[in-house]
Amino acid sequence: MNTELFYLDHAAATPIDPRVLAAMQPYFTDDFYNPSSPYSPAVNVRRAYEDAKHTLAQIIGAKPDEIVITAGATESINLAFNSIGGHVVVPAIEHHAVLAVAKLHNHTIVKVDERGLVSPDSIKDAIRPDTRLVSVAIANNELGTTQPLRDIATIVKNERAVRLERGDNTPIYFHTDASQGVGQIDINVARLGIDMLTLNSGKIYGPKQVGLLWTASFVKLTPLIVGGGQERGLRSGTENVAGTVGFAKALSLAAEHRKFESERLTDLRDGLQAKLTTAFPDAIFSGHHKHRLGGHLHISFPRLDGERLVFTLENRGVLVATGSACAANKGTRSHVLTAIGLAPEIADGSLRLTLGHLSTDENIQEAGDIIVEEVQREYARTKS
Repeated sequence: MNTELFYLDHAAATPIDPRVLAAMQPYFTDDFYNPSSPYSPAVNVRRAYEDAKHTLAQIIGAKPDEIVITAGATESINLAFNSIGGHVVVPAIEHHAVLAVAKLHNHTIVKVDERGLVSPDSIKDAIRPDTRLVSVAIANNELGTTQPLRDIATIVKNERAVRLERGDNTPIYFHTDASQGVGQIDINVARLGIDMLTLNSGKIYGPKQVGLLWTASFVKLTPLIVGGGQERGLRSGTENVAGTVGFAKALSLAAEHRKFESERLTDLRDGLQAKLTTAFPDAIFSGHHKHRLGGHLHISFPRLDGERLVFTLENRGVLVATGSACAANKGTRSHVLTAIGLAPEIADGSLRLTLGHLSTDENIQEAGDIIVEEVQREYARTKS
């Protein structure tokens, strides 16, 4: 097996940035104190924790007391949905974490087009008098397609205003899971027009199992976890100081380098796409050609077995995915590809290639060459 690894699955996991790890290190060793303890070393740890929350809030244009630190995006999503309840509206291509919790409630799943784009009108049509929550991810984790959140936000706000005008106090909120968009898209909550935001540290070169839920001040949450009353009683348990400090550092770096990194990844992605298109004119690229994350490339090779390709490429040192890590773990066909209408013989030959910090012009060129060789070998094998 090739000893050099070419990592093309940044959408699944990212390595922790050395600068993030350095920021976290003291809270594993010297500054290990419980932030709720009364003595001065613990008070300093509490201050570091609150400073980290302030940084997180400042970057997204919020207030620290509007943020709840969670153990990742899944908990954040569950806290949002289970607090609001009622009828919920979600697109068919949402992450499993969103779809699973939506199905615990009265729900409507909205169709998307063949590019994975959600129509604001379809969201509007799905809203009912008892709808309390609309949730649309800022970007799809498999296709990279980015969504028109501002247009959808306007629809939700108009519905809220209409209800109030007729004396109906049924609340309606707009939530977005921005786990896949951070570092490439502006996530300022005011500019997005949203009421609730989920972020995931593990997708931006921060520690895994750390995330947050931001809610506007008028959104009322109900705790999933009770105990000592931490996080304003919304998420009890000793605070993850090291994780939160690392999250703040990772988000700061992502925000600082967002424009440059998005452009860099887009250039690398487009070069890889051009290489694969030249080699395989019949290959099918999914996702919106314009409204797409710079680091995402979804390609299907008709009549090939995508799972087999994953293993043959791994033998050559190229690490890719067929879809989201959750779907791959279950061994099921991607619900995203089904939702955009890909035929089974096309969907089953799909690869998701996602670029990031570990991607360079040199290693993307090398990985592209290996992908071409292995796909050619598979086509030859299926014809023999």
